[in-house]
Amino acid sequence: MHRKNRLLLNGKVSSQPFVREAVQNVRKIDPKLEVRVTYEYGDIARMVSEAVNEEVGRIIAGGGDGTLNEAVNALMGIEKERRPELGIVPLGTANDFAVSCGISMLAEESLKMAVEFPVYEVDVGKANERYFLNVASGGFGAVVTSQTPPELKSLLGGSAYALTGLMKLLSFTPHRGRMRIGNMELSGATLAAAVCNGRRSGGGQMLAPKAFIDDGLLDIVLLEPFSPIDIPQLLEDFQNPSENGKFYKYFQAERVDVYSDEEYRPINLDGEPYDSLDISFSIMKKALNIVLPRECPLLSRMERQ
Repeated sequence: MHRKNRLLLNGKVSSQPFVREAVQNVRKIDPKLEVRVTYEYGDIARMVSEAVNEEVGRIIAGGGDGTLNEAVNALMGIEKERRPELGIVPLGTANDFAVSCGISMLAEESLKMAVEFPVYEVDVGKANERYFLNVASGGFGAVVTSQTPPELKSLLGGSAYALTGLMKLLSFTPHRGRMRIGNMELSGATLAAAVCNGRRSGGGQMLAPKAFIDDGLLDIVLLEPFSPIDIPQLLEDFQNPSENGKFYKYFQAERVDVYSDEEYRPINLDGEPYDSLDISFSIMKKALNIVLPRECPLLSRMERQ
């Protein structure tokens, strides 16, 4: 193994015995596996810069979705021809992107894969000057994360946002704004909106069932205000997502521009808060080389061949 691998480990989990054991065991495969531990926000960017200067071929993000997002943003700040490959060891709470990709939640298995497996070229979403690998969400989708009751998950078949309950959703104040998707102009109020590169967010809730991370497209989903009497139609929209949905609309495009009519609109990128009223979303095609299972559900069939 000639490539130099370096694990960038979130300091909050670095002292866990299972993490230390995973590193020790994988070093039997890659004795030169290096480890760097973060202490505070910003360390990942510095460590990625150091890795590039020291000609590290592959960095491995060990942490949750926030750690992965930091690593992606740091890598996207490096010239493409100098960017190291990226491996993922999911050690957070939700690990939405890793779960969607079929990466093992066991530290040793995922670290072994991150060291040994090949990489695939994947797209990266861009929101103004920031980047996201998985999902950018706004409105109710940014406020509610993983508190969905199991009964509601079953009712919606995994095809809705992370809803903490219909009554809470119905009492949520919609946000008003405008959106340009390709040549299409939309305006009005939304309960939730998501611009997706991956498929799941909010602790595993399915947002964009048609999404692939190598298709050069963003998947945009909108949830518009509805009343209890509209729930049957809403469920039908979830089961058959399209631009023509009455309450749940689904689009695909390379660019999306969002303009808010309000002073505050909750937004997050891969679960990380982001403060901006007007956002231009675009897709950076095949921007990163990421270690993934060959049968990753988010890879198109052509990419896996």
